[in-house]
Amino acid sequence: MSYVNLRKFIVETLKSDETVVDKYNFESIFSTTLERETTNEEGIILLVASVPHVMPHFFDEIIREVFPEGGSMAELGGVRLENHRGFIPTGETIQYLLAKNDVRKRLDVQHYFDTNYWFFLEQILSLSDVKLGEPVMSGRIIMDPAAIHLLFYGEKLKPKFGTAFPAREIKTDMVWDDLVVSKETFEHINQISVWMKHNEELRSGWDMGKKIAPGYRSLFYGPPGTGKTLTATLLGKQFGMSVFRIDLSTVVSKYIGETEKNLERLFAQAENKYWILLFDEADALFGKRTQAKSSNDKYANQEVSYLLQRVESFNGLVILTSNFKNNIDEAFLRRFNSIIHFGKPNVEERLLLWTKSLPDKARLEDKGILDLLAKSYELSGAQIVAAMTFACLQAIARGEELVTFENLLKGIEIEFNKEEKFFKPVGAK
Repeated sequence: MSYVNLRKFIVETLKSDETVVDKYNFESIFSTTLERETTNEEGIILLVASVPHVMPHFFDEIIREVFPEGGSMAELGGVRLENHRGFIPTGETIQYLLAKNDVRKRLDVQHYFDTNYWFFLEQILSLSDVKLGEPVMSGRIIMDPAAIHLLFYGEKLKPKFGTAFPAREIKTDMVWDDLVVSKETFEHINQISVWMKHNEELRSGWDMGKKIAPGYRSLFYGPPGTGKTLTATLLGKQFGMSVFRIDLSTVVSKYIGETEKNLERLFAQAENKYWILLFDEADALFGKRTQAKSSNDKYANQEVSYLLQRVESFNGLVILTSNFKNNIDEAFLRRFNSIIHFGKPNVEERLLLWTKSLPDKARLEDKGILDLLAKSYELSGAQIVAAMTFACLQAIARGEELVTFENLLKGIEIEFNKEEKFFKPVGAK
């Protein structure tokens, strides 16, 4: 019905000497799907921009109806492309429909396509670039594929992994109680939660937006398996945010300038989205700059400089993980809002991890086994889960629910062998 009314509105506009916007009501037509109130003019723009995606013949039928003898309308704007044979609306199309020949109003209409307007900021629609010297409003209206999906189906479409978006969404079924870290580490993590809850009030209500950089940047560093990635996913789960882990193998390129292009595409799509960007094992991208002794060093340093600027201007949450804090360039360290150390668990923490990793269905030969293992072997949380998984699988293979001490030791030995560390069974001489 909305497109039927849009057709009537356009036909009447073409036949009239003045604008007829006030005679139609497209206000709040997409308010539910966009989760925001829209004005009458915004509703018209969204309808005009979206209609070619469902009815390519829409504008051509209208033009034939109004001008049955043929002819072109320069004032209506529009372009035609190679694949799409129908009329594609441009900024000039919107100017004509909303303002006709009212010059002042036509100038006012242009602000809908400014880069600081919510259409652009929320990646709903924008105008295509035009050749040098051509009118800016002659650019065709481009709708983001995710915005089209949202308007038509009422659901937010997440980007697909690929060269255009080199990141994969990660989730967890765990909860905060499953994360075992030191009290100090957890207090630092809580500061990120505080920022996520109150950032908007701080920037707007307390007028701090002009004094501080947008977004939040945090470095998680420490040995593998100590909860860095889990913490990122738990933050996303707590606040209903998607967490995207960047695939560095897809981002980093040996060709000059390609790494920056890949990252720019990523950041551009993530801008103003309710996402967390996770750069796991970030040393490859955010490593220390070196003295430029060759052209390769020069361009590598340029990549770091670009990242420094881009991460600082990003208005969302960016988390970097690294095994060693000293591997990260000092320029980044100075700009992090928080630097959080994830250390290997102590004896008490290891016992808690062993206890949490034991399935409810499993039985132990002796409850003191876990205490003995916690005291005897310095393992990370991920290693403890891996060792318990191995022992549980052996029990399942035997058709039992008994997790044996022998199988737990074997699971620990496997984890030691991965790091090429000497394994000594408890009690062995």
